[in-house]
Amino acid sequence: MWSLASFLFGLIGAGTCVVAAVWILTRGDRDRSDRMAVIGALGLSTLWCVIIASIGADSLPANIAEVVRNLGWLFVVYRLFANDGRHESLRPIRPVVAVLAFVELLQLALLVVAIRFAITDQLAALTFQLMSMFRIMAAVGALVLLHNLYVGAVKGVRPVLRWSAAALAVFWGFELNFYTVAYLSRDYPAELDAVRGLLIACIAIPLAIGSKRSAADIRIRPSRSVTFQSLSLLIIASYLLLMVVIAQSLAMLDGGIGRLTQVGFTFAASIVALLWLPSQRLRGWVKVTAVKHLFQHRYDYRAEWLRFTRTVSQGDDASRPLQERVIQAMADITDSPSGLLLMPGETAALELAAAWNWNDIEVPAGPIPQVLVDLFESNGFILDVDDVRAGRDQHGESAMIPQWIREEENVWAIVPLLHFDRLTGVIVLARPAAPRRLDWEDFDLLGVVGQQLASYLAEQSGQQALMESARFDEFNRRIAFVMHDIKNLASQLSLLARNAEKHAENPEFRADMLVTLRNSADKLNTLLARLNRYGAGGDKKREPTSLLDIAQRIIAQYEGQHPVSMIRNDDSQVLADAEGVEQALVHIVHNAIEASDTDTPVYLDLYCDGVRGCIEVVDSGSGMSPDFIRNGLFKPFVSSKNGGFGIGAFEAREIIRAMGGRLDVESREGLGTRFTASFPLSAVAGYLSETHSLKNAEVA
Repeated sequence: MWSLASFLFGLIGAGTCVVAAVWILTRGDRDRSDRMAVIGALGLSTLWCVIIASIGADSLPANIAEVVRNLGWLFVVYRLFANDGRHESLRPIRPVVAVLAFVELLQLALLVVAIRFAITDQLAALTFQLMSMFRIMAAVGALVLLHNLYVGAVKGVRPVLRWSAAALAVFWGFELNFYTVAYLSRDYPAELDAVRGLLIACIAIPLAIGSKRSAADIRIRPSRSVTFQSLSLLIIASYLLLMVVIAQSLAMLDGGIGRLTQVGFTFAASIVALLWLPSQRLRGWVKVTAVKHLFQHRYDYRAEWLRFTRTVSQGDDASRPLQERVIQAMADITDSPSGLLLMPGETAALELAAAWNWNDIEVPAGPIPQVLVDLFESNGFILDVDDVRAGRDQHGESAMIPQWIREEENVWAIVPLLHFDRLTGVIVLARPAAPRRLDWEDFDLLGVVGQQLASYLAEQSGQQALMESARFDEFNRRIAFVMHDIKNLASQLSLLARNAEKHAENPEFRADMLVTLRNSADKLNTLLARLNRYGAGGDKKREPTSLLDIAQRIIAQYEGQHPVSMIRNDDSQVLADAEGVEQALVHIVHNAIEASDTDTPVYLDLYCDGVRGCIEVVDSGSGMSPDFIRNGLFKPFVSSKNGGFGIGAFEAREIIRAMGGRLDVESREGLGTRFTASFPLSAVAGYLSETHSLKNAEVA
């Protein structure tokens, strides 16, 4: 019965192909690039239908005709990509079509093996499975090409293209199912084999209808995500197919050894697949390869901009600081796994502001020299660190690159963030999992994104400044009321003390009252003096002061409360206010004690660099993040302690600055913190003051 059905359906298929070919030749659009390819494929299909109707589908001529027929339909798919009249549309398709054609031609070699060398049942079965698997691969590849063809077409011409695409999709889909069933059952299914001629008749009709078009030129714009996923699936399918072939070959070994070898190999291959296929390096390689060979541009700009906006505005965790989200937004564009953000500090020199997924890198103080900062600001170019390592130099930057960047192999690119021709910061990107060279498209996109990120950072900085100013206004208003009340109280107490001296009757009571009242008045007046000191009076009490004496008094103050010891005691005579220096250092030492464990000492280190006397406060406590140092440590009303007012570190820095000193901080989370307070030596203070005045005059 099935032989008779195969005969009838073969004749129907042959007749329909002839009619469709004549229709396309006489009435089809003559300017279509796939016109002659479709006619040729229909002619080869007619030959195949005649052969299976005459001598059967299992015969050698039928198998050879099937190979030639499939090559013809692959060529039709290839020519459909050229319907936009552009030579570039065919360039990325040629390698894929060539590979599929080679897989199909392997059927001829397997036919020779099946006839001459498959002398045992095991060899015959293995040859049959190989033929089925190669047919499955060809069908899958053709379906992927058809999918990209249709998805990449302009919407206005899809109705014209869908007839041809649908017909070929039905044909290759049937072939995929047919040979999948044959591979699993190890024999051709008779029912499906009988209707293959009818299938050819069914696809010939829509091909004839689709031979006419009146729309504009077709332009291929394949989806990047779909192409990437399709290429990934092809790689996985090829891997699995290779594993099946090897496993089936090992099964031919004799007895239990063959079975044991097959199971062991399958287990090892599965482990390799689980470790290798999900890897980031493989995904990066597949993506780079797909973009390089299948698309005119590297980036899908719409998708990149949407992702960029989403990351900056919210990200995976909206509670993360903006600095980290800025790094991630830039790194996601180039698939960089981590990055650093360097921003100008208090002295305008760049310093580490934030790190994203890059906590193990050692970034020194002053990571970028000022000459390189000026070069970034004047030229705005993106630095390819690999070019510098290779000896290529464009703007003289090779001599300016610091040593830590040269030695850190993961540093890949440095992108400046420019806002109104001013450098807002610098992002250091790590090398992606799939290494590649930066090209013009990278430079253009990263440059535009850098400008956008610079505007975000500048806006945040201005907003913080406004908020800080508003908080200071509120603080000043409150302090004004406090000072007014305290001043009145101090006046009342002073008056009471004077009246008591005159009118107290009991001498003993009078003496006690006077002592108490005078002490209270002295304390209140001292508080008023301290409140009035900020912003003025810093230079009036500057005199030669011994830092060693101050350090010893601080150590004595905390004796019995917490271990505070001295590393070096190089005494320095600095020009400062001893009371103010001691007050500032007490703030710093107290914070260091709170950040340290109970028995962990805090160290004081005194030394002189020839111009300034320095005292360092070093602890081994919890440390601080770069974001907190930059945005919270010296900001008033920002405290990491519960109930803290957040004024201690700010007060210490302002006191030191008022005396012409400087306060620097270095910290690593989990390792500890180092505060360095430096003051001009009394012997050179006049020279430094004169030099500073001359520089200000030159600037003016």
